[in-house]
Amino acid sequence: MSQPKVTIVGLGLIGSSMGLALRKAQPEFKIVGHDKDSSLARKAQELGAVEKWERNLISAVEEAELVIISASVADIRKVLESSGPYLRPDCVVTDTSTVKGEIMKWADELLPETAHFVGGHPMVSQNYEDAADARPDLFAGTTYCIVPSPKAHPAAVELVTSMVITLEAEPFFLDAEEHDGQTAAVEHLPMMLSAALLMSTTQAPSWRDLRRLPGETFKRATQFPSADAEINAAISLANRENISRSIDTYVDSLRELQQRLKAADDGTWEELLTQLIDTRARWLAGRGMPDEEAAARTMEELRDMTSLGSMLGLNQFRDLKKRMEERQQK
Repeated sequence: MSQPKVTIVGLGLIGSSMGLALRKAQPEFKIVGHDKDSSLARKAQELGAVEKWERNLISAVEEAELVIISASVADIRKVLESSGPYLRPDCVVTDTSTVKGEIMKWADELLPETAHFVGGHPMVSQNYEDAADARPDLFAGTTYCIVPSPKAHPAAVELVTSMVITLEAEPFFLDAEEHDGQTAAVEHLPMMLSAALLMSTTQAPSWRDLRRLPGETFKRATQFPSADAEINAAISLANRENISRSIDTYVDSLRELQQRLKAADDGTWEELLTQLIDTRARWLAGRGMPDEEAAARTMEELRDMTSLGSMLGLNQFRDLKKRMEERQQK
């Protein structure tokens, strides 16, 4: 039986950590990497995230049963367009991007009918430039969004779900519209807040004096997801409508806070801030409220949901696909 091949395109923090986790869990897999930055690719191999790396994207994806695209939004369309014609039949393709709507459209347009696209988004740091902090447990205990293409075979969705569980993450199934609306509020809006804070301070006439004062709070509040403007621009443009709605909601909240601050006394204002601080503390402690369905799930239950227990040997994918098709025909 041939050695199953997995290709990871993009070997920054996410891609390299995924390679480390998969190689640890499934050492029989052949993990091949590709990155347009050859220094990142070499670093990933040195870390043990990939068995080998290919300088040429086509060579990297050829004969792969699973292709994981861990590139920035700005690069994903190019990867799909370049690699699509060279994917083997029944290849499963997934990604790790923070935006799904646009990418699902690109996958539908650019991938062959024989490929199965299942979108993914691990809810961890999205630093694409640096693999130095890559580790196999990066995804452990995190939420991992799974957004299947309507054309993806159920077996492909099951395969990606099993991969997510192998990473020790919790699968969270939703469609592209839901995903992009929710990530706009919790991932993309903070980038807009950083931009607004920088605009309101650095463009003020008093900035020449103000710039002496900011400390760690200002530094954290003005940090962008990436130091690369192209990456930030691609993310925000790809999800601009949802981000715009989130900005409207945030502006309304700011106005409300402004009015409440004007009318508040010491007791009422402290009570409001106490409520908000407590809400954040509960979220950090449990990453959710007790009545949420996801909070009640255990990893064993999730493994049972996939009926796999651990990641499939990829050369079994066609057999699984055939069995599922036979069950659907009965």
